[in-house]
Amino acid sequence: KARGAMTMTLCNVIGSAMTREADLTVLTNAGPEIGVASTKAFTTQLIGLYLLGVKLGRLRNHLTVEKAQEHLTHITEVPKLVEEALHSEAVVKKIARTYVNAQDFLFLGRGPMHSVAMEGALKLKEVSYIHAEGYAGGEMKHGPIALIDEKLPVVVVAPKEPKVSYEKIAGNIEEVRARGGQVIAVIDADDKHLTQLADHVITI
Repeated sequence: KARGAMTMTLCNVIGSAMTREADLTVLTNAGPEIGVASTKAFTTQLIGLYLLGVKLGRLRNHLTVEKAQEHLTHITEVPKLVEEALHSEAVVKKIARTYVNAQDFLFLGRGPMHSVAMEGALKLKEVSYIHAEGYAGGEMKHGPIALIDEKLPVVVVAPKEPKVSYEKIAGNIEEVRARGGQVIAVIDADDKHLTQLADHVITI
């Protein structure tokens, strides 16, 4: 602001210091967070940014009306998709029992999934007090790979899209397996390829 830039905040709390300082505010209206892990805030922030992207796309004529509507329709499907994801509870419990004594976890993601991997590591730390780190798949060779062995579970967030990220993250999984690492893959329900590569799968 001191240099004349316009500022915008994406915030959950009306009247917070950020909303008072910023020129523009997008309120997520998620309500108070009940648990330690801020799942509502994270999810509503993603949706707020998504809506902002669609609006900017229309204003700049990068998105047609039809394409913008398609993006907005995707958002209306989120509650149903969350409900479907909760059906994985039995699978997740089984995985948790397998790794209940693990001291460390590594989370990997590429492209837009890098942020999700980092958020997943944060959630595990906040809720279970287990050390966890989130990394971009492309950075795995620059440090984390040295830690991978049969005692380190590696959670890989690997949906099929974008395709270029998918092909590279599949390579990351093969590298983890080559070093004896245990792979827990979060994948699309119809992904037979990564189902064969991973030790455990959680489908979305």
